[in-house]
Amino acid sequence: MTSARLLRGLFLVFPFIEAGSAYAGEATLDAITVHTQRVSPGGAPRARPWLRDEVAPVEVCLPDEALRQGATNLNEALDKRPGVAVQVECSICNARFISLNNLPGRYTTLLIDGVPLFSAVSQAYGLDSVGLRGVERIELMRGAGASGLTGEALAGTVNIVTRRPTKREGLVEAVAGSFGHRRLDAQIAEPMNGGAVMANVHYNTHHSVDSDGNGVSEYAGYTRKLGGLGFFADDVGGFKLRGRIDAVDEKRGGGALGRDYAAIKASREGNPFDFSRGHHASTFADGWLSPADGSPIRYTDGRAGLSEIIFTERQSAYVVGERRLGESLIGLAAGYARHDQDSFYEGSAYLAGQNQAYLMASLKTPLAGGVWTLQGDFRYEDLRSRATLPDGGRADGLDNYTYRTPGLGVQAYYPLFDDRLEVSFNLRADRHSTYGTQLSPRLNLLWHHDEHSSSRISAGQGYRAPTSYFEQDHGILDTLQIVRATNGVEKSRNLMYTFDWQDGPWKFVGNAHLTRLDNLAWLDVNATDVHGNPISVLRSADQPVKVKGADAQLGYQFFPWLAASAAVELARYDFPVGTLAFARPEKRAYFTLSGDYGSWDFFARATWTAPQDLSRFYYREAPRYNFDGTLKPDRSPAFWTIDMRLQYAISPQWAVFAGVDNLTDFRQTRHDGYLWIDAGGRVDVTQIWGPNRGRFTYVGARFEF
Repeated sequence: MTSARLLRGLFLVFPFIEAGSAYAGEATLDAITVHTQRVSPGGAPRARPWLRDEVAPVEVCLPDEALRQGATNLNEALDKRPGVAVQVECSICNARFISLNNLPGRYTTLLIDGVPLFSAVSQAYGLDSVGLRGVERIELMRGAGASGLTGEALAGTVNIVTRRPTKREGLVEAVAGSFGHRRLDAQIAEPMNGGAVMANVHYNTHHSVDSDGNGVSEYAGYTRKLGGLGFFADDVGGFKLRGRIDAVDEKRGGGALGRDYAAIKASREGNPFDFSRGHHASTFADGWLSPADGSPIRYTDGRAGLSEIIFTERQSAYVVGERRLGESLIGLAAGYARHDQDSFYEGSAYLAGQNQAYLMASLKTPLAGGVWTLQGDFRYEDLRSRATLPDGGRADGLDNYTYRTPGLGVQAYYPLFDDRLEVSFNLRADRHSTYGTQLSPRLNLLWHHDEHSSSRISAGQGYRAPTSYFEQDHGILDTLQIVRATNGVEKSRNLMYTFDWQDGPWKFVGNAHLTRLDNLAWLDVNATDVHGNPISVLRSADQPVKVKGADAQLGYQFFPWLAASAAVELARYDFPVGTLAFARPEKRAYFTLSGDYGSWDFFARATWTAPQDLSRFYYREAPRYNFDGTLKPDRSPAFWTIDMRLQYAISPQWAVFAGVDNLTDFRQTRHDGYLWIDAGGRVDVTQIWGPNRGRFTYVGARFEF
């Protein structure tokens, strides 16, 4: 099915590429050039700025920097940055989201060339499958309504901008590492008269990791296959076009070790695990002690009862275009994505299919002394599911939905006071098919203090339509009925101040932010109906969630080939019970050293995480217990992780490299197990606060031309 859909998409796209090749023209879609080294007026080396030269505070991550760190996908590229983190929401399946400003990851809007084709459902496992090959830059904008004229953004946006090749190039990279890790990347690009194409494939596999030896993994194993084609046409009816077609096939499994997934699913009786292993383990292998009276509770659900197996297939295609019309610029975009998930969650089978579509037209033009943009678009998103519980009960369509959202947005930009003040204002109105009209305003102010420093103030409001319990429990079914009792859409209001300064080899960026979330949707799995039968209720929080924080980065360019940085991040949380469901640190510090000297390329990063208040996030509603019946710890210890990578270029074509992640080998399992039991002796898998994989080493080789 995946190959057939991809081939059909290729046949649809190639005529546009051929049409574009008949025209000669400039080989760039936009007029943006990103420099890696600048020179100050005095001639001293000047490091590449952390922010783009825009009114809004847009942070930039370049693929070369991410690859130098050993990153292979979007999650790895953005993790361990001030104000940004990758949030793991299950210790067995390792569902992961990108968290901005310490807010839940499902509130981050992901765009590719400005096109939104990811939902909270497809992000849970899909972001590990967003590769870095063929990418020009990754843009991060934090704050409510930060997507500008694109809909829905409660925490902010991540926009991946693809790279238009200007010369023939190719690459093959092979990597082998710890825990059965194997990776192969191949890419080829071919410019042509008036266009270009770039194709890439990616294969990656990794074994499950069980650090405490109880037979239940903390790091899910996977086999991931990706294929993509990027295309560029410089003149198709006057439009410059770019787009991509991508296909993903991933199989991951956590819990019981091994990849015989059929055998794991079939194992429904007895105990294959050893619960006497690990921190505060049980006194016997076949179960755990009751917190109430210390009596033994035996586990009898087989390998299936503590395993989660997810097969994901995804196909997507989009095209964006721009055309000059005098002093105006016309923009068009269209995209479609199909996401299929075949999941097995601790005895329950969950199959979901999702369609997403996007159409957009915009006009950007000078008007009344400023620059105005008018945009109209239409977004479609649905979800259809089928499910079977361990006892054979059916739960089909519990989280089905269909959302149709036409929207209209306007943006105005004005420079004032001889360009010392720049002002940008956005207002977007959506007509949601379920939740009615929603407004998303945002104001951005940029004040240039002098040639070295500036201040930015951003204030905005965003919304998000709650979908289902899937986003809270990622498909684990507890009941045969779900009642939706939310108070409308989730809304956020954000205020953010950013100061940046750069002089010669020094650079600094500081941020302070305050976010208020209203109507945060959460799943109450302990409710009952009028007859006393258990049900799940998707509720809105009665009180707002407030998150405030600050982060600062200081960088120094010692030489043109050597740079270092130090950063600190602080956060404070005010939230009602049941909303922020996973522990978050209040303090973090980051230190990096990177260089490119002759044939050598190296990178080192040390990250310190302060103790976390686990009782506040995990135990306010009810206590949690270890397998020996003792209480889970109230606080986690502080810890360091160190990542390093070294590369040597044998020739202009050949390079070899080696690296290590988590050099300190810090693992949560040495201090606290990921599994826990409640007062009634029922087991769960979400005691998460630290690294789920120990020291990881790898070596590789790359050939490029």
